[in-house]
Amino acid sequence: MPTVETIEQALFQLAPRSGAMEWDNVGLLVGDPAENVQRVLVALDVTEDVADEAAAWGAQLIVAHHPVMNCAWTPVQSVREDRAQGHLLRKLTRTGISAICMHTNLDAAQGGVNDALAEALRVIDPGPLSDDGIGRVGMLESGPVPLTQFVRDVTRALHSNGVRYADAGRPVARVAVGGGACGDYVGRAAAAGCDTFVTADLRYHEFLEAKPRGINLIDAGHFPTEDVICPVLIRYLRERFPTVSFRKSASHREVIQYYVEGD
Repeated sequence: MPTVETIEQALFQLAPRSGAMEWDNVGLLVGDPAENVQRVLVALDVTEDVADEAAAWGAQLIVAHHPVMNCAWTPVQSVREDRAQGHLLRKLTRTGISAICMHTNLDAAQGGVNDALAEALRVIDPGPLSDDGIGRVGMLESGPVPLTQFVRDVTRALHSNGVRYADAGRPVARVAVGGGACGDYVGRAAAAGCDTFVTADLRYHEFLEAKPRGINLIDAGHFPTEDVICPVLIRYLRERFPTVSFRKSASHREVIQYYVEGD
């Protein structure tokens, strides 16, 4: 029977620790590396609901993308029951559930978050957008389409509750993708000759500058642009650990809702 540490090592084969940014917090963050594992819940985040779901299912391990413990710029100072993070960490330790988190190393990895996003949006032959491995660039499998059609396709493919976008007046053919908050990469996408960039958490000035830069911007949401990695992780782990049961969290969903007049 595999242990928590064995599964962590397999995940580092997919997304090496060396690919994580200096400030990041990746790997086994909570739990016993020697614990035997029969059931693993996979989720984008380790939330209270995810921890409860894992406990109800009898899972020994949660594999997630975002670190359950804060990254280097805000290290954990206390583990108090009356504070949200402390309450969650105490719940995990009380129930004996370990947590492995693969963050920016999984963003940068071949076969990681950005390749999964490119595949979901039918962007073919994706290459790197940046030297740090974040983002991908490729061509639409369908050939050029109007932006309004592509916005609809993105919304459906990622099961977004809604998207924000800026129209630079160009059809969509050469697309850059960046799972999560990749607003800092808009300039690189434009410099790479992309007519469209799909990412999340864009700021007002980035939308304002889209037309002068000549690039369509689509903010499809942090959760939808990264949750695509969960089924990939499950497939990857099932191939390596056929005796272990893996399940995608049913409780963790997009938390952002959109109000539209007339709803």
